[in-house]
This record gives sequence, C-alpha cells and structure tokens, in this order.
Amino acid sequence: MASDLTFLCFKGCSTCAKARKWLDAHHVGYVERNIKTDNPTADELRTWKDESGTTLRRMFNTSGQLYRKEGVKERLDAGMGEEEALELLASNGMMVRRPILVGDGFALFGFDEAAWEKAVL
Repeated sequence: MASDLTFLCFKGCSTCAKARKWLDAHHVGYVERNIKTDNPTADELRTWKDESGTTLRRMFNTSGQLYRKEGVKERLDAGMGEEEALELLASNGMMVRRPILVGDGFALFGFDEAAWEKAVL
C-alpha cells in the first residue's frame, strides 16, 4: 500500500517537513507532489473530501496569507457552496491545508501523527 501514496506538500512548510521526516523515518514509500506548482484539481479535492470525511472548512489553509486576503472565512460564513469552495481551493495550492497524504481509499489533510500511523503502518 505504501508505494501507492501521494504526499502533497510545500517545501517551505515546516509541518510538511515534519511529515516528510516522519514518512522517511517509517520507511513509507510515496510520490511527492508540490502543492504550489501542481495544485489539486476540484475533482481531486472533491474525492479527497469524501475519502477523508473532513469538512470544506478543514480543507482550507486558514493560517495562510491568501486565505485572509481573499476573505475566505467571511465567504464561508456567508454560505459559500461546496462547488464554489472546491473551485477556490483548486485555484491556488497555497489555499489548501497541507500536507495531504492520499492513498487507496483515504486522504489525510494536515499532519496528525496518530492518524497517519493508523492509515499507513
């Protein structure tokens, strides 16, 4: 299963670096994908949302400058629909919470060591 993993990350992200170090320390094979230059599509994000069981809000990088600049919280609070939110996420990889670990039938947003361990070890 480990060889089928995709690790979406950003080189300048300390959480992504911590997650990469964890994957490597546990000898978990993965294909790395730069979330900034090869951002996820709306279709990928829709699938990963369903596989992760997460909410749209948890898919956004709420710590990012772009999130604040675009007023995403206010737009979500005002009732932004799922399709609009997925298109917004797909418009710029820096809008998406990272890292993302995608495997057969699962997707994990953000680095939660216990969740990652349960999914891949």
